[in-house]
Amino acid sequence: MPSVSFRIVKAIVRLNGLLMLDGFGPVKYQRFLFSEVAPRLAKKVSGVRSEPADTPGIPAEWLIPDGAASDQVLLYLHGGGYVIGSINSHRGLASQIASAARLRALIIDYRLAPENKFPAAVEDAVASYRWLLSQGYKPEKIAIAGDSAGGGLTAATLVSLRDSGDPLPAAALLLSPWTDLEVIGESCNAVGWRDPLVSKGILRKYTRMYMGGKDPRDPLASPIYADLKGLPPLCIHVGTCEVLLDDAKRLAERAEQDGVSVDLDICEGMFHVWQFFSPMVPESKEAIEKLGNFIRDIMPA
Repeated sequence: MPSVSFRIVKAIVRLNGLLMLDGFGPVKYQRFLFSEVAPRLAKKVSGVRSEPADTPGIPAEWLIPDGAASDQVLLYLHGGGYVIGSINSHRGLASQIASAARLRALIIDYRLAPENKFPAAVEDAVASYRWLLSQGYKPEKIAIAGDSAGGGLTAATLVSLRDSGDPLPAAALLLSPWTDLEVIGESCNAVGWRDPLVSKGILRKYTRMYMGGKDPRDPLASPIYADLKGLPPLCIHVGTCEVLLDDAKRLAERAEQDGVSVDLDICEGMFHVWQFFSPMVPESKEAIEKLGNFIRDIMPA
């Protein structure tokens, strides 16, 4: 049974959905609540300092835990349906993962829709990874992670890098990844009503804003349609009570068919990106610890 703190957070998230006008309010209002108001309610992650990063043309920030390995880095791609989200909104989550993995993280503000449509986010993520390489980081010492849209973007970034002949990172973490921009997974209807954070209607609205009429089955938008051969090991987290349950399961199945090592963790009773609430919620803290362990197993110090 989910912990008491988890159930309290779930109720608060439902209330927050009402404040966000269930995702159908003005984009500027959603961005303000998600990136300016919500972060002020969260505690700063102890032992992690932030510094500006000199990524050309892409706002970015270093998150550096005390004692972090200097030669290992996590490139973090935030969620938000390609429309909302920012460094501000996801600084805490990225810091938690970096701290658990004992490495530094680079979190970026990739361009958002509807101002910047597909494939702008993929281009920025790829450029940021290449910048890390230019700074001397070795690919086997880099991991890429993202939640929700950032999870799908993580997979798309790997595919784009592979197709361009770039050396690939050591591993990738995908938290509740959005990998099907048609939003036709069975879980959208079967269990989606139990997810307090996102809905099928919101996701389809964000698809229209991001794709701008382009084919949502493009492999760099919906990685479940991509050839995944040659990608590094993937760690995928998803809950049983979320709209995107089948997005994660279908991506994992496709990856395994293509010979990719996959660690799929389906967590009973959890909703979309529950890891966000670590360390307040035990289930969230446990998930963060698993992510950290996965990275440290792949990239030992």
